[in-house]
Amino acid sequence: MNREDRKVAAAVGRKLPAIARAVDAIVAAMRAGGRLIYVGAGSSGRMAVLDAAECPPTFGISRKRMTALIAGGRSAVTGAVEGAEDSAANGARDLRRLKLGRKDVVVGIAASGTTPYVLSAIEYARARGAMTVAVTSNGHMPLARLAKIAIALEVGPEVLTGSTRLKAGTSQKMVLNMLSTAAMARLGHVYENLMIDALLTNEKLQERAVRILMEASGASVSAAEDALRAAGHSMRVGLVMLKLGVDAEEARKRLKAARDDLRRALGE
Repeated sequence: MNREDRKVAAAVGRKLPAIARAVDAIVAAMRAGGRLIYVGAGSSGRMAVLDAAECPPTFGISRKRMTALIAGGRSAVTGAVEGAEDSAANGARDLRRLKLGRKDVVVGIAASGTTPYVLSAIEYARARGAMTVAVTSNGHMPLARLAKIAIALEVGPEVLTGSTRLKAGTSQKMVLNMLSTAAMARLGHVYENLMIDALLTNEKLQERAVRILMEASGASVSAAEDALRAAGHSMRVGLVMLKLGVDAEEARKRLKAARDDLRRALGE
């Protein structure tokens, strides 16, 4: 298994140009007020739900801006919902319920490239004028042909024949990590390699925020703690305070004037 898993990163690497095009499309859509919507079934759907769930606390974005649909709904996250992926109508139905628009990006994830739930979602998204992306292990199947951008990951046969939760699932996880992280970085939710917009929902994250401000600004522990407190626990406000030597009110004014572009507010 380990020997086979080594092939996954190489397969992803061969598709970097397509991944980059997908990131560009996601960034353009979200800057225009659109959403990133993942659609999958079974293991692919669970990978989608995982990435969509982790991005809001990591990057401080609204859950309304990024979401995942899985065939069978919430119960399919922790258990199999028999036949859910075979519904050719439910993918379109679920996107319709989200009021899909032209500004949105829909990423369909299916190792086989033939999952009816995902295909119907991509077909509906195309009809609505939304950008479509396919993440699949077979570039010759309908999903890759339907989507505007196809990321076809040729990972080869699974050690356990047909078990796409293995190499195929690993490759999907890697690609979704890249799509969301690169897009969020481009949208300004990352400073250098630091999670400057992470939600500080527990003590561990509060402590991490202090370390992030120290690393980003070169400030002492006490200075970082004071700035974070004065900034109302906003790391981006705290960083402007520390790097420019201004108070919280002035830091907020500078961020507002820069339309919340952190680097612009810092003059970088």
